[in-house]
Amino acid sequence: MLSVVYVAMFLRLQLFNLTRNSRTSGQQSSVGSSCCESAHSYLLRSQTAPTYARWYRGIGDTACCSSSFDMQSTITPTPNNIRSSPDYSDQFYEVEIGDTKMLILKRYQNLKLIGGGAQGVVCAAYDKVINQNVAIKKLSRPFQNVTHAKRAYREFKLMNLVSHKHIISLLNAFTPQKTLEEFTDLYIVMELMDANLCQVIQMSLDHERMSFLLYQMLCGIRHLHAADIIHRDLKPSNIVVKSDCSLKILDFGLARSTGNSFTMTPYVVTRYYRAPEVILGMGYKENVDLWSVGCIFGEMIRGSVLFPGNDHIDQWTKIIEQLGTPSPEFIWRLQPTVRNYVRNRTSYAGYSFEKLFPDILFPGNSSDPRLTADKARDLLSKMLVIDPEHRISVDEALQHPYVNVWFDEAEVNAPPPSRYDHGIDEQEHTVEEWKELIFKEIMDYEATHDVYGVGINKTSTSEFVEIDFV
Repeated sequence: MLSVVYVAMFLRLQLFNLTRNSRTSGQQSSVGSSCCESAHSYLLRSQTAPTYARWYRGIGDTACCSSSFDMQSTITPTPNNIRSSPDYSDQFYEVEIGDTKMLILKRYQNLKLIGGGAQGVVCAAYDKVINQNVAIKKLSRPFQNVTHAKRAYREFKLMNLVSHKHIISLLNAFTPQKTLEEFTDLYIVMELMDANLCQVIQMSLDHERMSFLLYQMLCGIRHLHAADIIHRDLKPSNIVVKSDCSLKILDFGLARSTGNSFTMTPYVVTRYYRAPEVILGMGYKENVDLWSVGCIFGEMIRGSVLFPGNDHIDQWTKIIEQLGTPSPEFIWRLQPTVRNYVRNRTSYAGYSFEKLFPDILFPGNSSDPRLTADKARDLLSKMLVIDPEHRISVDEALQHPYVNVWFDEAEVNAPPPSRYDHGIDEQEHTVEEWKELIFKEIMDYEATHDVYGVGINKTSTSEFVEIDFV
């Protein structure tokens, strides 16, 4: 792995090592190839076309992970209706990655650790069956408690349900265990990306880059909302990019239905990106995700977190210090105890967005009149609205001049996935019941997908692609 300092220097070098390419003809560079040799391009303006050509640029060589679900039957399966996996034990091998032992399908070679945390360990690997570099996530102790088990189910089901160019794709899923009794490990295979947005934010971004990244985020979110899915955990580390500047949203373990106005625990969303209605224990709807996008957008402009609260109380304080104490109408809708707390807090007038995001924070204006600091501030001011009743929707955001410059009907209005059945969220299950549900889903997946690569001609070991991160 690269050192933190080297990564920062490398990414900054990549930012300025740009060549021109078109939106439609740019070639993606794989992580397995030399980043210095890959084509890094910038925005190519067409003098005759009504919109810009897409731009591409190099990001670096640090990849990220993902997670996911879909709901069909909410009936808890019994061991009698769960089949065992065929015996493909000869298709696995054991490898130790860091402190984690992984039992991996032989189709995946050259594993390298690229990330990890409470939810699992992620490795880069080369898939010799499809001749592609991939990311493999081993979920960390998915059955240690109900919360982890439920999240694991959601991750897999949503990822298997949703298909959109700005949402991370599920390439494969498997377990080395053959029976429900043995079932302990779940592996999810995804596209391998090059960096997350945390790294991109540290770069000097011009209006074209910021608006294009924002546009892709909104396209992915719109696709989720069209399926009645709220992401609920949008943050820079859950948004990844590739060296061709394509952006994808990942990690759906906290996603849930938009069907009703739910109350969300304040610990659902990473603190810095929590919407006010989450902090205050109110009901929420789709545009809870738009607050998070606004926080990310503002972070791109400032280069630092907008509301770095130390706890959920301090988080609320950080918000109202900048945006001002909300209206009495909003406060009246709060629960009585929360209402009293908010009323008794120091009142703040807040600042204008011109003061919060002065011109000095922005790059020079683009030649396109829609890509200016004023337009960026206007969109941001519609996202970072404390009262969700007055906050912009994803459809409205996509029509805003600052991102509408990239509008592509096929991306914005891609066919929605099957509607998400949120019944599973409204039912209580034990860990063992969640385990049975997940095992059944994995068995169903194996029955309809070439998980082991036995139906495809395998590539010889001489064709393995070495993934070199240094």
